Amino acid sequence: MPIIKILPHASLCPEGKQITVASGTSICEALLENHVEIEHACDMSAACTTCHVIVREGFNSLNEMDETEEDLLDRAWGLEANSRLSCQAIVAGKDLTIEIPKYTINHARENH
Repeated sequence: MPIIKILPHASLCPEGKQITVASGTSICEALLENHVEIEHACDMSAACTTCHVIVREGFNSLNEMDETEEDLLDRAWGLEANSRLSCQAIVAGKDLTIEIPKYTINHARENH
């Protein structure tokens, strides 16, 4: 099973973390199942950008981005070429290293 290495994030994962996940799981689901409380204001329906992550390693192993995700990412804070919405990025068989950006477009954090 692939491993997701989460780089340290000041409030969500201060020490960083490594989690083992099943292939076919979205990055967002994997984070939430492992107590990394990433924002997901639209309940993972690809309608916002609060679950934006930057994939530092393993980007090409993820499923292809659809047009909706591409359009939404244009609104994400800290967008990079290897950015994905974690609710839409499906883990395949390769390990990943991800970074959760410091900010989201939300002014207030959701309580999920």
